[in-house]
Amino acid sequence: MKKQLTIALVAHDRRKNDMVNWALSHSEILIQHKLVCTGTTGSLIQQAFKDAGIEQAELICMHSGPMGGDAEIAAMVVRKEINLAIFLIDDLNPQPHEADIQMLLRQCRVHNVPIACNQFSADLMITSELWDNDSYVPKIPQYKDFIR
Repeated sequence: MKKQLTIALVAHDRRKNDMVNWALSHSEILIQHKLVCTGTTGSLIQQAFKDAGIEQAELICMHSGPMGGDAEIAAMVVRKEINLAIFLIDDLNPQPHEADIQMLLRQCRVHNVPIACNQFSADLMITSELWDNDSYVPKIPQYKDFIR
């Protein structure tokens, strides 16, 4: 991939191992991009890359999810600072910050930011040739009734 992206990586507690393993398996791609992570997820990925001797990617850690990290990343989505989000969600356990999670998912949908919520969709999105296809222009959602 030629184009440098800003990729958000978020994972619930019971999915953090999955995220670390996914990041390790895609490290060759990820180190070419800027990574923005919620706090704990980012720390785990940094340590896994270090332990594996992988060149350090540009990685910024926000707060942990329950302390506002999801909201910080959602704000970046609104400001068009995120190109792709990978959010491995634990759908089987309640989350204390469910409102922030829903806000992040909603802002990705509203602002047309691709968001993968499982490893298969993450694999498809991170390897898509559309990132470097200058003739591809995603259709921008029309919200003219809501924009002043």
